[in-house]
Amino acid sequence: MAHGNGSILSLMIVMVVAFLTPIILQRFKLKAIPVVVAEIIAGIIIGKSGLNLVDVENNWLTLLSSLGLIFLMFLSGVEIDFKSFSKKGRNKNGNKANPLIVAVVIFLFMLIIAFVLSSALAVLRLIDDPIFMTIILSTISLGVVVPVLKENKMLDTKLGQTVLLIAVISDFATMILFAFYLALREGNVAMIWWMPFLVALVFVLYYLLDFYRKKSDLKLLDVLRRGTAQIGTRGVFVLILFFVAISETIGVEAILGAFLAGVVVSLLSPDRTFIHQLDSFGYGFLIPIFFVMVGVEFDFVSLLGNSSILVLIPIVFGLIFLTRMLPSLWLKKWFSWRDAIGSGVLLTSTLSLAIVAATVSSQMGMISEGMKSAVILVSILTCFISPVVYAKFTPEKEKKKKRLAIIGANLAALRASIGFQKSGFDVTIYSERQMKILTEDEKEFPLVELDCLTLESLLELNIFENHDVIIVATSNDQENIRFADYARKIGFEDIIIRIENPKLNNLYVNIGHKVYSDTLAAEFVIQAMVHSPNLFHFLTNQDEVIKEIVLEDDQFDGVPVGKLPFLGNTLILAVYRGNQSITPKGDTILRKGDVLIMSGTKESIEKLEHLF
Repeated sequence: MAHGNGSILSLMIVMVVAFLTPIILQRFKLKAIPVVVAEIIAGIIIGKSGLNLVDVENNWLTLLSSLGLIFLMFLSGVEIDFKSFSKKGRNKNGNKANPLIVAVVIFLFMLIIAFVLSSALAVLRLIDDPIFMTIILSTISLGVVVPVLKENKMLDTKLGQTVLLIAVISDFATMILFAFYLALREGNVAMIWWMPFLVALVFVLYYLLDFYRKKSDLKLLDVLRRGTAQIGTRGVFVLILFFVAISETIGVEAILGAFLAGVVVSLLSPDRTFIHQLDSFGYGFLIPIFFVMVGVEFDFVSLLGNSSILVLIPIVFGLIFLTRMLPSLWLKKWFSWRDAIGSGVLLTSTLSLAIVAATVSSQMGMISEGMKSAVILVSILTCFISPVVYAKFTPEKEKKKKRLAIIGANLAALRASIGFQKSGFDVTIYSERQMKILTEDEKEFPLVELDCLTLESLLELNIFENHDVIIVATSNDQENIRFADYARKIGFEDIIIRIENPKLNNLYVNIGHKVYSDTLAAEFVIQAMVHSPNLFHFLTNQDEVIKEIVLEDDQFDGVPVGKLPFLGNTLILAVYRGNQSITPKGDTILRKGDVLIMSGTKESIEKLEHLF
């Protein structure tokens, strides 16, 4: 249908479809279908293979769809969690397994298998370009893997982190491979040498921006982040356009520049609120236009008119499962067969980069419209099937207590350890060896005595790898600070340190550490007893617990506090969204990722943890 290249009508139709699609999914409880897949299907219905309501040549849609593709690639870079690269752990049998090494090896096997199978297809004359098909067979959709892992509460487990790393490495490596592929196909040898420069520029910019962030006036930046200035959002768009402009100047595809801009932002570890803002803009406006337009341009005629491509669709679909499943079986070395098979099924999801690669390659005349439609159709099928089948093979969740280490066996630490154990923590107390006979009461504590309680001696015991939370409670401020500095260096966040010196205490609080002081704590208790005796009673009430719960379930995203299910005798004391503290009221809108400070009995809190 022709509305005119400058007509706003086609844009309005696409936006209405993008608006209604998630509502329909929610209304009919079609949670197994990713929103982007539904948007492509909706685009097919209104596009040239369906009702033909949209003008594919419309200038508005062409521009906004291109921007949507660029922003999608940017957010793909932002999704990469580089901190997870350093995480290690042990499986239930005690064997060491580094998720990064496991993920790299599995992806390399996937890549080798994909290349062998693609070469076989080329020999059989089913495809012309084995490199293009290798990229399609080895790319994994982060946009499907991450939500499914979150929904099944697997993201923070060792298995979940390993699966996530496989998807992350696949996303990053295949994006770079695709850029090299385009350069080779165009015969631009100089472009290949420019790509390492672009990657090096990522790390140079990261170090410069990180240095500026540490040395700049944080209060000024905080003011500029709010209100109409929104300096963070402006900076992101400057960064995206900077990389896209450089990419186009040296002849590299703009999508690589956008992806690398996202990598820079990911390395800077922005807070959740800022990431939520970027997601809201991208997935609320630009990206849906891109995916709906992918469906609008879907060409069933060229697909049905080519019998060889019709034969290729089930073959490629089967090869994708084979490529992901065979290497994933290596996970059996550390996990169960059910875990390994379930992980392989989830990793078969292929979406964003496959569609991007097919779209760009088609625009550049490297593949036919029929091949492009076939790749899109296979991608849609994998994203339909893999989450549903994964639900049948849901891996066995790691049922384990959170591991807590207390360094320094003073009286306060020993008493606190009892409360932590009652709350379900697996507590270990590290202490310097005392030349005395332990009493029966002291023997009940999970005490590990060392000849020398230093950072070096505890590193030999893999203190950071073997515990989820660490409390450094020795009386030596300087030694405690060494632990804090080392934890910051390796990216270990869940550490609480005791610093009695007021100046050092304030310094490390401002840096961002969790710091406490026995002196300040005692002062607070005395003031609370005088000024707020009821508050003191509340804090010391043994029947009540205060706990932090992260809102992870999608069904509560955008729900007012007043419309939450019955909370029993539990109260929401505060809501934290990034660095922002919100006093909850009945009309306070909750967002996914919010941290809720809850108060109530242990039983009621546990029920809410399962609910949220």
